[in-house]
Amino acid sequence: MRAAREGGSLLPPKHILNSPTRLMKSEGYGSGYEYDHDTPEAFSGTRLFSGGPWPPDFYDPPDRGFEREIRRRLDYWAKLRKERGAK
Repeated sequence: MRAAREGGSLLPPKHILNSPTRLMKSEGYGSGYEYDHDTPEAFSGTRLFSGGPWPPDFYDPPDRGFEREIRRRLDYWAKLRKERGAK
């Protein structure tokens, strides 16, 4: 709630938006978009938040139960983003 209050309604970055017109394409909409399921890991790491530090840490699972697996996946995705220099 604090992030929403402080950041307001942020627009998604242009590179993840559809570009149905020539004008939108010339403005950079959809430029360099990578579809998750076209990658070997089914994870492109594409940045979905505009500006500021990313990814925001909205959830920090504790080391117990199934949340251990969630932590493992979050760490793996962070590693992939870092290796790819996520946009």
